[in-house]
Amino acid sequence: MSRLNLHATLAVALALASPALAQAQTTTDAAKADGKAFGQQQAGAAQSAATTQPDADRVPGFSGTPSQSSYFDDPTAMERQAASQASSSTGYQAVRQSMDSRAKFDSVDLDATIARSNAVNEDPLSYTSGMGVTGTQGRCVPLPPSSGTAARYKATCNTGYTVDSGTASCTVTLQASVATVTDYLYYCPRLDPECTSYDLPTCRLTGSHPGPCLQGYKEGTRFICTEPGDPIAEYTCSAPVSGSTPVRVTSRQVVTTSKDESQCASLAADTNCTNPVETCTESDPVTRTIDGYAVTQPCWAWRRDYQCNRFTPAQDCTTLEQTPGCNLEQEYCLTDETPCRTFERVYDCPVPDQPQDPNQYICDGDVYCIDGSCETIQRQPNTEFKDAVVALNAMDQARREFDPNNLTLFKGTRESCSSKVFGILNCCKGKGFPLIPGIQLLVALGCSREEMLLHEKDVQGLCAYVGTYCSSSFLGVCLTKRKVYCCFESKLSRILQEQGRAQLPKPWASPKTEQCAGFTIDEFAQLDLSRMDFSEVYAEFTDAARLPYELQAATQIQQKIEDYYARARP
Repeated sequence: MSRLNLHATLAVALALASPALAQAQTTTDAAKADGKAFGQQQAGAAQSAATTQPDADRVPGFSGTPSQSSYFDDPTAMERQAASQASSSTGYQAVRQSMDSRAKFDSVDLDATIARSNAVNEDPLSYTSGMGVTGTQGRCVPLPPSSGTAARYKATCNTGYTVDSGTASCTVTLQASVATVTDYLYYCPRLDPECTSYDLPTCRLTGSHPGPCLQGYKEGTRFICTEPGDPIAEYTCSAPVSGSTPVRVTSRQVVTTSKDESQCASLAADTNCTNPVETCTESDPVTRTIDGYAVTQPCWAWRRDYQCNRFTPAQDCTTLEQTPGCNLEQEYCLTDETPCRTFERVYDCPVPDQPQDPNQYICDGDVYCIDGSCETIQRQPNTEFKDAVVALNAMDQARREFDPNNLTLFKGTRESCSSKVFGILNCCKGKGFPLIPGIQLLVALGCSREEMLLHEKDVQGLCAYVGTYCSSSFLGVCLTKRKVYCCFESKLSRILQEQGRAQLPKPWASPKTEQCAGFTIDEFAQLDLSRMDFSEVYAEFTDAARLPYELQAATQIQQKIEDYYARARP
């Protein structure tokens, strides 16, 4: 029974009290003293119970050798026996049905309730005082507003470039022209040093012939040369050579062809366009008249095709940038290539606000009244109970998750999901962005069932975000990425891992290599639980906790009130 319910019981009892209170033989002061003495007695009993070794006199059913001691040597026997009897157990069926049909609460709502409760706990009289002596309502104090934003999560987005591969084409044409060229023919003895005068860009060696015969004889009609003269070199020049007289001057027409590639200049200079391929697009007729002369060429025009990769700036961070409360934590390159063309940004964001409740008030004060005299119960706020509950649950979780083979605690499971960079469908958005309803539809669109289960675990607060790495890239642009999480058996285990690693320090490894290892016994012993924020799980633990003998104590108090009025009757 809560304190407010207890005082409500007192108030009802007082309202039904006999009018004969005016003739009460026991004074008001005596009643107050009796009540205080009873309270001190109960407090002393509670303190004694907390510091005294339990025995059969203090704890009903206590035994130094309980029947369950057989489980000490074989703890798994309890699980086997329970499993074998579960189907026929009425209690088990009742619990299962209760769990299946009980109301479900979002973690955001629990966080908001905890925040409001803490505000009341810090200053209870500001919210609970004001009950009038006559039972009428005094002033009503509004409860602290419910924020609904206590829970936070890691959200990611991307900046950089997208890459598109395609074909870019341009046209190359053949340009032909006819020009008249004058040739100057020169003879020069081979041994004549003056031949060096023809070593000019405008001259070329076009042949040679024997020089005049110096000696010979005639044999019949033939002349046989026995001593030929020095050979004569022939040079053809396109311009006169100073100091020399040409042997002959002739004119001819020359056809000149060249490819006009001006239309392809930009593509040729683009380093992102490679592997050009030419295809003739104009070959008929093969022979054409240029300046009155017939010119024959197999092709007169070509189409040149390039394979081009276009990089376009892109980003999908606008939503996170404009979300109140989202703070940029880091930005890093998803690939190992230089230059980096794909970056991931990590934001720390509040879980989106839930619908706000209407204003709520506390009007009943913590008061008790006897014989028309009322006093307010004074309380001092503290956090000992919730801290103790968290510590106990942490120890229990450690016992259940202890790995005797590796001597580790709170080991997680590596899980990941894949998504396209700048893609529309994202199976890895996290708990801040609910997925499209319908697992079958998401699976049909490309999300795996494992990714759907990972999302559900993340929403339940069981997974810690490790990081992201690029799983496929093209030309330095990341096309697909994988987000890596470590998922645990409970929300408490996740909190211990996240905040415990920061204390050791023991940061997460690279997303490609992180295996979600647990704490060693030595590492866990170094953790300071008092420095950790367990607000996410306070409500879960305190709601499940029940103070012992609360109903019995309330019954005793009610009986003492009735005894007091019984003594007061004539």
